[in-house]
Amino acid sequence: MVKETKPGAAAAAQDPVLCSKVPTLVSAFVDSFVDFVVGGQILGSPAACSLNQQASRRFTRVDEVHGNQGKQLQQQQNKKNKERRMLTTWLPAPERLIAIGDLHGDLSKTRAALGIAQVIDENDHWIGGKTVVVQVGDLLDRGGEELKVIYLLEKLRLEAQRSGGNVHIMNGNHEIMNIEGDFRYVTLAGMHEFRTWAHWFNLGNLLKERCGGLGKQPNFFHSIPASYPEGLRARMAALRPGGPISSRFLASHPTVLVVGSSVFVHGGLLPAHVDHGLDRINLEVRDWMLGGNGWRAPSYLHGADAVVWLRKYSDVKESQCDCELLHQSIASIPGVQRMVVGHTIQFPMGINSICNDAVIRVDVGLSKGCGDGEPQVLEIKRDRELRVISAHSPTQFINAGSMVHRGMGIRGDDDKAHHPSLSVRNPKSGG
Repeated sequence: MVKETKPGAAAAAQDPVLCSKVPTLVSAFVDSFVDFVVGGQILGSPAACSLNQQASRRFTRVDEVHGNQGKQLQQQQNKKNKERRMLTTWLPAPERLIAIGDLHGDLSKTRAALGIAQVIDENDHWIGGKTVVVQVGDLLDRGGEELKVIYLLEKLRLEAQRSGGNVHIMNGNHEIMNIEGDFRYVTLAGMHEFRTWAHWFNLGNLLKERCGGLGKQPNFFHSIPASYPEGLRARMAALRPGGPISSRFLASHPTVLVVGSSVFVHGGLLPAHVDHGLDRINLEVRDWMLGGNGWRAPSYLHGADAVVWLRKYSDVKESQCDCELLHQSIASIPGVQRMVVGHTIQFPMGINSICNDAVIRVDVGLSKGCGDGEPQVLEIKRDRELRVISAHSPTQFINAGSMVHRGMGIRGDDDKAHHPSLSVRNPKSGG
């Protein structure tokens, strides 16, 4: 008679010694399985796995461990999270840098932008070598594949680093809004994607609990009313301060980044922001996203003058932009010559520069959820040669206050006095 074998998970549950020896491997396998089902990627990084575990541990409620003991546990977790989430604000200039604007949950347009930048192949693998990509924020809202966009960029970040390159993903106003629970711009498809994530993430936790070495997994839905719709509950749980997605991914993304002589920020910087400290901004935003400072984001992330909301340098009419304030802000940052921003759709021009090339605006309304614009990216070579690469338009060089069109000559001063440095773009593509 053949002895019946038990299913793998059940067998592991009956053998706590096995699980006690390999809990990290079991957890990493479960996390990778969930990553693949939800995001279509296997991130495969031990750091990513440990961050997923630590994000889950963030849900140990203070009120479940009474008095000072609970507070001390929370403080210890916060300290460990901060140590694991060191952010870099200042980086040297690479040989080649690619800047990409707002993506808003559009996976196909994300791939298109990365493709024209020649940093991915047809199978979504990194081929950019030592190229550095900076995406200026707003991965969330307006589209239905937000998590898939995040997972793709995170996977490419790991592949790029192995080749000597990198992918830096920044925080925009829509990341801040979602972490605070402001879901005004979420689509039904976006809610469904997070509901699917919650199903598999919860299943992953149940599988971990079957392994004696991992113990009971925290309830990531805690304190969220069960009466809320499933998609809403899932999104709140994933993205609130200390949530699994905000802790694992968004908290490691900078809000301000200086690469060579370019400073990248979603909305824009004022002298007051620089005085506050760029490193300090990144650390404070990270700590808030990890759940250490309540639901409300720091004050410089709110209002018309916020670093992720500012439009003083982004109006499509240069006459409506404050070039003097822009130059003051840039002059207050050592070694910086230009600012690169997203946030405001540049319709109908596409990527362009104003204020004598002191600011480059890279939001082209790419996502189908907010314009379905032509894919464009900004390329910076050797920290001084700037050009706009487009899917269907001529290549353009940004050069000393004018945009040089390959085969089209230099824009005249009279024309430039009335318009920003323009890029040829189909008006029907939206913005």
